Amino acid sequence: MQGKRNLMQGLSLHYYTITHNWSKKGSATDFDEKEWFTTLSKTLFMDELIQKHSTIMDKYDPEKRIGLIVDEWGNWFDVEPGTNPGFLYQQNTLRDALVAGINLNIFNNHADRVKMSNIAQTINVLQSVILTKDDKMVLTPTYYVFKMYSVHQDATLIPANLKTDKYEMDGESVPAVNASASTKDGVISITLCNLNPNESESVEIAVAGNEFSTASGEILTADKMNAYNDFGKNESVSLKEFSVAKPKDGKLKVELPSKSVVLVQLK
Repeated sequence: MQGKRNLMQGLSLHYYTITHNWSKKGSATDFDEKEWFTTLSKTLFMDELIQKHSTIMDKYDPEKRIGLIVDEWGNWFDVEPGTNPGFLYQQNTLRDALVAGINLNIFNNHADRVKMSNIAQTINVLQSVILTKDDKMVLTPTYYVFKMYSVHQDATLIPANLKTDKYEMDGESVPAVNASASTKDGVISITLCNLNPNESESVEIAVAGNEFSTASGEILTADKMNAYNDFGKNESVSLKEFSVAKPKDGKLKVELPSKSVVLVQLK
C-alpha cells in the first residue's frame, strides 16, 4: 500500500450480515428472537472491521487522504419461496430497518475514514429500499431508515460517548442502544436504535452549553419484529411522529420503545 497510495482514492470493504451461514441463510420474514439477536450481533461486527481497517490505513495514510469505501453491506437471507434463486429477491422487515440504522450509525461515527458507503442493492435484490411487482411499488422499512438518516448527509459529525445497558440472550450480549449524531444549519440530529425487541431503553444525552427552542422526533417501529410492508396492503412499518421534551438542565432524556429506530432533532 505504501507505494500505491498515490494511485488510489479509496479502498473497498464488503461485509454482508448472514444470520446462519452461506448455505443456509435463513428466512427474511420467518424468524425468532434468537435469529433477531444473531443478526444484530453479526451486523455490529462492521464496527470492528472498520476500526481494524482504519488502524492499518492510518499507518500508511495518516493524512486520511484515501477513503474507506464500504460499497457492499446489508442483510442477505434466503430468496423468497417460489422466486428465481438467481434474482436474490427477499422481503424486508423491521429487523432490516435495525440493521440499516446500526450500520449507518457506524459509518457516521467513522466519518473521518469512511468516505462512502453503499447498501448492496436498492430495488428487488437483497436488502432493498424499494420492491416492485408489475405496476406496484412498496417502500420497505429500510427505505424509511434511509429517509430518516438523510439528516446526516453533508452534516458535521458530533462524536458521541455512549454508555448503554446490554441486550442479553443465551449468555451472549450486545449493547442495547446504538447511536450517532451530527449538526447542520444549527440543527443537532441524533439517531438511535434500540436493539432490544422486548424492553424500552432510557437514554440521557448531555447537551450542556446549548439552548434549544424546539425538540422533535420521528420513530420507526412495529408491533412485531418481523413486520413488513407488502403489496396491496396498508403499510405496517413507516415513519411516525415521536414526542420528545426539550433538554432540561443540559440533559436530553429519551425513552426508546423496544425494537425501534428514532431520530431526535434539536433546534
